[in-house]
Formats: sequence, C-alpha cells, structure tokens
Amino acid sequence: MRVLIAGGGIGGLTLALMLHQRGIGCALFEAAAEVRPLGVGINALPHCIRELAALGLLPQLDAIGIRTRRLTYANHLGQTIWSEPRGMHGGHDVPQFSIHRGRLQAMLWEEAARRLGREAIRPGQRLTAVTQEGEAVTVRLTAADGTESLERGDVLVGADGIHSALRALLHPQDPGIRWNGIQMWRGAVEWPAFEGGDAMVVAGDGVAKLVLYPIAPGLTPETRLTNWVIYARTAEPGAPLPARESWSRRGRYEDFAAFAGRLNLPFIAVEALIRATPDIFEYPMCDRDPLPFWTQGRVTLLGDAAHAMYPVGSNGASQAILDARCLADLLERHPAPEALARYEAERLPATAAIIRSNRTGGPERVIDLLAERAPAGFTRLEDVIDPREVAEVAQGYARLAGFAVASSPG
Repeated sequence: MRVLIAGGGIGGLTLALMLHQRGIGCALFEAAAEVRPLGVGINALPHCIRELAALGLLPQLDAIGIRTRRLTYANHLGQTIWSEPRGMHGGHDVPQFSIHRGRLQAMLWEEAARRLGREAIRPGQRLTAVTQEGEAVTVRLTAADGTESLERGDVLVGADGIHSALRALLHPQDPGIRWNGIQMWRGAVEWPAFEGGDAMVVAGDGVAKLVLYPIAPGLTPETRLTNWVIYARTAEPGAPLPARESWSRRGRYEDFAAFAGRLNLPFIAVEALIRATPDIFEYPMCDRDPLPFWTQGRVTLLGDAAHAMYPVGSNGASQAILDARCLADLLERHPAPEALARYEAERLPATAAIIRSNRTGGPERVIDLLAERAPAGFTRLEDVIDPREVAEVAQGYARLAGFAVASSPG
C-alpha cells in the first residue's frame, strides 16, 4: 500500500509517522515551499499526547513545550469559577502539553523527514486535481514555478487545513468557512511565570475573554514564553469574513484595548503583558459545517480539512492526531476502501459533536453563565450557581471530546 498525504500540518505529519511505524508506505506533499514556525500557542490534550508518546516523541515535546498542571476558569475579576488538575496531575498516564503550534509542526516535520527520508516529505507541491481509476488514485501536483507532476497511490488523504483543496473537490457545493462574529487577538512574550509556571487560565465576562498559558521555557528559570489570547464579538454571526483565515495576519493593540481593559486580574498585568508583546496577530474565530461524508472511494479527509472547529476546549490539533491514529490502525488491518469507510464511520460523528458543542462555547460557557448571574462578581460561588451545573459543563465537555478520566476533581 502507498498512501498519499496532501498537507504537512500537524495531522498530516502525524499520519505519516504513524503509517511509517506500521510499515505502510506513504508520501506527503505540502503546498508551502518551506515550513515556518507560524501561529502561537495550542494545547495538546492527553488523549492525543498518548498517541505522540507511542511514536516516541515525549522527549521532543518536553524540549519545546510545557506540561500543563492545572486549568482554571475565572470571571473578569479573577475569581475562580472552576479549577481542575490536568494531564498526569489529573489522573492521566500522559501529560497535557501547552506548546507553540509552529514549533510542534516543525518538530513533527523533522521527525518525519528523518524517519521516512526527505524524499518522502516534499514541500512546494500543491494538489490541483485528483482522479480515481480501479485500485489506484492519481493526483496532479503543481509547484510554485508552475511545473506539474503526477503521483499515484492506493489512498489519498487530504490533511490540507481549513482551506482544503481536496474538500472543495469532494464538496463543490460546501458553503465554506463560517465566522461567528468573534475576533481573536493573540501573541506570545517572555514574561514572569504565574501560578507556578505551568498553569492555564481562561478568564473574562460575557463581552471579552482572556486565555493565558505558558508554551515554552523562558530565558531564565523565573520566566516563560507566555501565550495570550483576547477574544470578543465584533460582528453578528454569519457576517462576511473580515479577511482570509491566516496564521500570520498582524493585529494592533488599539483595536482591542477596550476589551483588554475589562479584565482586572490579580495574577497578571494584562495591559503590560500585551504592550510588551513584539508581534500581535489577529484571527477571526471560524469553523466549517460538519460534512455529510469525508470519503469517496480511496480518498478521504483528516483534521481541519474534515472538521475545522472553533478554538475552544483545546481540541483542533488533538482531534487531528486522533484522526491519524484511527486511520493508520484501520489501514493496517483492512483493504483501503473498507478502512476509509470505517474511519469515516468512527471519526465523522465524534468530531461533528465537538463542532456543535464548540459553537455553544464549549467548556468556556461556564464564564458566560457567571457573567449572566453575577456580572459584578460574587462572594460565594455557590450563592450564584450550583457547583454541579459548573461541573457538568466542564466535565461533560471532557467526556464528549474523549479525554475524561474516571474521577476528575473540581
């Protein structure tokens, strides 16, 4: 078997590594001429880290990321709504990692090139056409200079992101990217460690929220490379996209200073943190509708190409890695068409449920509940909301996304 992979992001690279581990031949084609460490922070949940650990990548993850110890949801005054241990501190057998997206992708790229050989990992090749005939699939690839080439394999996997070319070929009537009207501003900066240097905090009210966590060791023991995100609604759901979704579009503090000013947190000087950040990026919060199918014969989708979701709940990269594990296992055990059909049957409904949950706020909805009931803060949480309601939102999401443990203390 030879598997062709279109897209050298986290999902595509993980699939290449997993196929190689199982003795299945593959070739990966990435449209970008070079892989640059774009983006800012992401969280990789324990159920996906378990799969990367099975590839022998824990030492590499420790070198570039932070093992997340605790997650806390708080209101705009820093009052705790919900707090829980994460990763091995929360009962898992593997960590949760907070990590720079671009550094994770670069690490996976180098590992794939080292293990599979650089001739199997080819940048600067954009998929432009696909044909299926008999027991083979053929793709046309176009280089930056316009040169075209053909590649033939038994399976084609489109792991080419939210703007997937293969998704467009499979679903020409797909309505495209949906913007929910929320704009995000993001950055990362060397900053004094807070909450022990390994904690994640999501804080805010019904208007604006801050997501804050370290993503790499700092230049000194007292500092961390600290990722922050501020997001707020700036348009009605369904409004036209302000710009193409991109990892590198620059933002300005003046555009969101009023939102940042709503946050009065005792453990972090929000304005000083943002003003010290050398590069601020701006992203619309986008997803795509769940698809009726991913697979057509010997062709299927993976990761954001299949199920782009709002970045709440730390699930985008995690679900792509779970896709890769599922597909690699099935290709090892079944003929290609059957493997792809089984893969879709397992992964499509699971990820569609997460897309729908994220559209209602995911676990971060606990902040909105408190903002509605106690907009000026509270003295005792239980006077405002039943703690069981908070627990059900937070722990229910963990069950839905597949990373709950048998007992998860609040």
